[in-house]
Amino acid sequence: MSSKVFRHKPLAPDEQIGRVEPDGKVYEALFGPDKYVGHVEVDTGKVFEARFGPDKEIGRVTLDNGKAYRAKFGPDEYVGHADGDGKLYRHKPLAADEYLGHIQQMPAYAHAGAALLLLVLPAWEAARAEVDAAQAAAKQSAEEAKAAQAAPHPKDNS
Repeated sequence: MSSKVFRHKPLAPDEQIGRVEPDGKVYEALFGPDKYVGHVEVDTGKVFEARFGPDKEIGRVTLDNGKAYRAKFGPDEYVGHADGDGKLYRHKPLAADEYLGHIQQMPAYAHAGAALLLLVLPAWEAARAEVDAAQAAAKQSAEEAKAAQAAPHPKDNS
C-alpha cells in the first residue's frame, strides 16, 4: 500500500502532493496520471531524481533517525528530518525546524526522507519563490509610484 504525502498549508487542510510506493518509487500527484519523480533505495537510503537517462543521486536519508541530506560537492548539506510519526521538517539554522508536511502510513525513514527531498522541499521552494517574486513586484511598483509622484508635472501654457 502506498504512503500519501501531504504539504502543510497554513490555516487550511494539508494538500496531497504525491505518494511513495513500498518499493521506494516516488510519484507527484497531478490532474491525470501521476508523474514519476524518483526513487529511494530502501536498504541504503540513497535518493535519486528521475531524469532522461540514468537517475541522478540528489541526497540520502539516515535509516535510523530520518535525517535527510542533499548531495553536493564536499560534505552533504543537512536539509531536514522526519520524525517517527511521519511529520516532515525543514532545517532552519539557529531556530526550531519548520514543519512542512507529513507522510501517512510511513513504512520506514527511507520513504519519509524521499518524500521530503523529492516532493515536499521542491514544493516549498517553489511556493517561496512565488512569494518572493510577488514581494519584489510589489516593491518595484511602489517605488515607481513614488517616483511618479515626485516627478515634476508639466505646466499648462494655455
